[in-house]
Amino acid sequence: MPSPSRSTSRTVNAAQLVSMFLAFLLVAGIGGVLSAGFVMPAVATLGAATDAGDQLFEDLPTELGSEDMSQQTVIYASDDSVLARIWAWNRIVVPLDEISENMRNAVIAVEDKRFYEHGGVDPEGIMRAAVLNLIGTSQQGGSTLTQQYVKNVLIEAGRRADDPEAIREATADTLGRKLREAKLAIALEQHRSKDEILEGYLNVAQFGPSQYGVEAASRYYFHHRAASLSVAESAMLAGITNSPGKWDPVRHPEDAENRRNTVLGLMLNQDMITQEEYDEAIDTSIDEMLNVNPASEGCSMAGSAAYFCDYVRSEILSNPIYGETRADRVQLLQTGGLQIHTTLDPEKQKDAWDALRRAIPVDDSSGISNALSTVEPGTGKILAMAQNTRYGSPTDDEPRATMVNFNGDQAHGGSRGFQTGSTFKAFVLTQWLIDGHSLNDSVNGSTGQSFPSSSWDSCVRIGGPPYEPNNLESVISGRMSVLRATEQSVNTAFVNMANQMNLCDIADTVESMGYHHATVNPGEPYTDANGNQPYGDYSMQIVPSMTLGANEVAPLTMAEAFATYASGGIHCSPIAIDSITTADGEELEVPDANCERALDERVANAMNYALNHVASPGATGEQAVLDDRPVAGKTGTANDDTAAWFVGYVPQMATAVWVGHSEGTKPMMNTTINGQYYRLVYGGRIAAPIWQDYMSHATDGMEVQDFDEPRDREIYGERVSVPSVNGMSQDDAEQALESRGFNAQTGGSSHSDSVSEGDVVSTSPSAGSEVRPGSTVTMTLSSGPEPNNDDDDEGDDNNDDDNDNRGNRNDRGGGNNDRGGGNNDDDD
Repeated sequence: MPSPSRSTSRTVNAAQLVSMFLAFLLVAGIGGVLSAGFVMPAVATLGAATDAGDQLFEDLPTELGSEDMSQQTVIYASDDSVLARIWAWNRIVVPLDEISENMRNAVIAVEDKRFYEHGGVDPEGIMRAAVLNLIGTSQQGGSTLTQQYVKNVLIEAGRRADDPEAIREATADTLGRKLREAKLAIALEQHRSKDEILEGYLNVAQFGPSQYGVEAASRYYFHHRAASLSVAESAMLAGITNSPGKWDPVRHPEDAENRRNTVLGLMLNQDMITQEEYDEAIDTSIDEMLNVNPASEGCSMAGSAAYFCDYVRSEILSNPIYGETRADRVQLLQTGGLQIHTTLDPEKQKDAWDALRRAIPVDDSSGISNALSTVEPGTGKILAMAQNTRYGSPTDDEPRATMVNFNGDQAHGGSRGFQTGSTFKAFVLTQWLIDGHSLNDSVNGSTGQSFPSSSWDSCVRIGGPPYEPNNLESVISGRMSVLRATEQSVNTAFVNMANQMNLCDIADTVESMGYHHATVNPGEPYTDANGNQPYGDYSMQIVPSMTLGANEVAPLTMAEAFATYASGGIHCSPIAIDSITTADGEELEVPDANCERALDERVANAMNYALNHVASPGATGEQAVLDDRPVAGKTGTANDDTAAWFVGYVPQMATAVWVGHSEGTKPMMNTTINGQYYRLVYGGRIAAPIWQDYMSHATDGMEVQDFDEPRDREIYGERVSVPSVNGMSQDDAEQALESRGFNAQTGGSSHSDSVSEGDVVSTSPSAGSEVRPGSTVTMTLSSGPEPNNDDDDEGDDNNDDDNDNRGNRNDRGGGNNDRGGGNNDDDD
């Protein structure tokens, strides 16, 4: 922004100043003719003094420069309700037709009664002021409204450019400054109408200690718009601008009333009001007039949405598209008059705030915090963002108040994130499916497993002692299916799975879903406390413990990543801003969600299937179940119960809930929260119920949608051919079938001349059939050849024997099935 024009530094004496004024008044009296410079008439009697004045006027500027006014920025929710107003100087620019005629008349009456008659300067007024000032009788202004508008524009330009010298020159109590204003005023009136100048003045001038322009002042003092200002109200405001501190009616009501009455008298004398209007206004006390409505500035006025507002503010201040430097971006936000329309859904925001406080009140004695972020899958729009703290600095009354946004990362609110615990297992499972495995695969979830550093496959060095995880939340152990391990959140099973894959492949996948450590921006390398980048270009720590959520991540990031599942594999970066319009109506660029496919749809559908099983009765996320619609999600608990999570979604919304101590990694064990004692604090026990409470309200009335069906391949693996076990003994046949991933059972017997009694005659499905892994193959056993019926008695005896033997075999078969079931427990 250009700096305001500087006045000349040429030094002149008193005689020269008088001659300059005389020459100036001649010009002003004949209409103020201006061209490239200020044309001075020849005044022979003034001689050299006039020549000096002529050159000085030639040096004065004729271009006022930028007339942009600082205006307040307004941040709106998605329903166009106002969330917050941000300003450096509280001003709301309005057109002249939105300012009452009473206000226009009052200003003209007290400041410039010949406003519509002069050409920018008032010769009578300026000569009177010049003479009195020169002889030292008093200090007189003599400025017209046009000159005052020029002065205010120059001050405003100095403020916006952060140029103290420009402000000093615009306010200097010197004749040189008056000359400069006069010349600029005459120039301005050559191409501006009187009403345009009056409109500018009424918007730029100060009408209160912190109120700039009549609209902001009217809202502050009277709680209504400038369009409806009464005669008395207008006179009071018009009187303030001469000395905003001295005539402030809040602090000095008697002085303000005297000043108002003076303005009313001028309005009456100039036939702007009737005697009746004058009498009515005079009889109205200042106290009767005032309805002070202090204007709130900043995100604190957004209430429960204050942290979302702060996120929007951070988005503007950190993004180079809004200015080359941070100072430029601050100026745009505080003075640019932006209209920022955001993605926040006020109803869901209220639901989030209420659910968080119902679970853990703001002033809960536990000191535990919680936070919640909701993202719309497929668009990245942030629909809700709340936490159970007051926005602001801590005080004696509000000791837990904070400016830190727990939902955002360090660049968007100051949080360093929180360990995510078992919620990261969802990402391990995602890579498992990408690598061609299935949910039905068997994995070792036994306790006591040890994973040496040499056993890990990674693109970065894995050193240190063996990784030996424990099973915390899980109540099962041993071999199990991957789906079962997911439902019960078995730590060792997932570490075993990660150990079979490449850790960097997992990192690549989760980064494509938006996952990153909270201390870095997406795509930027993670940096340790010593400034090193031990994991190359990755935005996280790549270590074995990442499998169980060792990285500190923001709740919004987790909601963003899980929204990728809900959208069928499309990742969108979270966005808080729908549109930005400048005071001039220009549409500014807004951050793009950059929606791209991150996961194959078949993988996303399988993940929805698996995570739906987590949010089901008997699984760790059973307290997140919604009665009216399918839910998918994952619980998480960090080491020593320092953080508890549930990240879940329905097709239209993904929400992350975090619970923990915001000030550090402090355990929550043996704690009373909201009046209830917790020996252990698991994600499924405290975060999942909060999620359920919130989502049950937030989805009320929303269309019920189902997740797309997964393929058999991701659930059961590649179809497997049933091996031929005909003629094998029962034990050998069972072993052969189970080695191919089938469950073996007996299903009766039949006579066979070629297969020995007790061996397998046939299977169902038959040999060669392509079936799902894990399917049950039923074996039919031979009961020997058909009996000989020639000897009825012998046949009867044989039949009895055979029946007895078959009964024994079935019992044995039952025993084998039990044993087989035991083996299945080991293998599942």
